[in-house]
Amino acid sequence: MTNSESPAATSVANRYGTPKRTLSKTRRIIVLAVVGVLAVTWILWVTVGNNTGISNKLISYNVVDPTLSTVDVAVTKDPAATAKCALQALNSSYAVVGYNVITIGPNGTGAGVDSGRTTTVRGEVRTDSLAVTGVVEDCWIVRQP
Repeated sequence: MTNSESPAATSVANRYGTPKRTLSKTRRIIVLAVVGVLAVTWILWVTVGNNTGISNKLISYNVVDPTLSTVDVAVTKDPAATAKCALQALNSSYAVVGYNVITIGPNGTGAGVDSGRTTTVRGEVRTDSLAVTGVVEDCWIVRQP
């Protein structure tokens, strides 16, 4: 009687099932390589693929009265590009009570900061009711035809 036909081996197989086959060394290397390539691709897409060429930073906001708020924003972009930024005024419940899209045109190298790359602009937002804050929702580069 061989070892695999012994009553103890049969009892273990009945109790826990037959042993599962493992991946060969070559298949394991292929699977790890594919996972590695997918991970590197995802990291590159997250860091480089989402770069829109523009960034913004809220500098300040001012609630002038129940019908008007102002939002100051610093926009960093290519000096030759034209950008648009969506500004919002929010009430105490974070509901949008005002919305405006402002345009930031091309800059000369002497304008703004960082050789014209960063410009600070003030946008007015007309409101339906009293706002308590102003925010920059998003900024994007306008593609010229």
